[in-house]
Amino acid sequence: MNPLFTSLMRTLVPYAVGLVLAVATRLGLDLDDAAATQYVTAGLAAAYYLLFRGLEWLAERMAWRPLQLAAGLLLGWARPPAYDKTQPVTVPVRMVLDRDHLDRELGAAYRALGRGPGAGDWE
Repeated sequence: MNPLFTSLMRTLVPYAVGLVLAVATRLGLDLDDAAATQYVTAGLAAAYYLLFRGLEWLAERMAWRPLQLAAGLLLGWARPPAYDKTQPVTVPVRMVLDRDHLDRELGAAYRALGRGPGAGDWE
């Protein structure tokens, strides 16, 4: 996944959720000056981020270090985010559908832990 897209989504999704919640609460409520100010503030913050993150990304592609540094500083950090490329963790799962086999497995697990029901309950 492109780090630019990832960073944009991580920033814009909370704004979008806030806007949707604000519109949902507005249905049936009057829009006062404070609410209008909140909407304008959220929109300006999103536009500011989009502008300078886009400039930072463009400067990175053009290898124009001064613009990249300036845009990064205006976003609060001199470098764009870097996300590790991790491999998904896979864990084998064994499903037991046989009741007798399940009782034997659970009994062995409880005995190995040294606790649980008595041995006669699982055999």
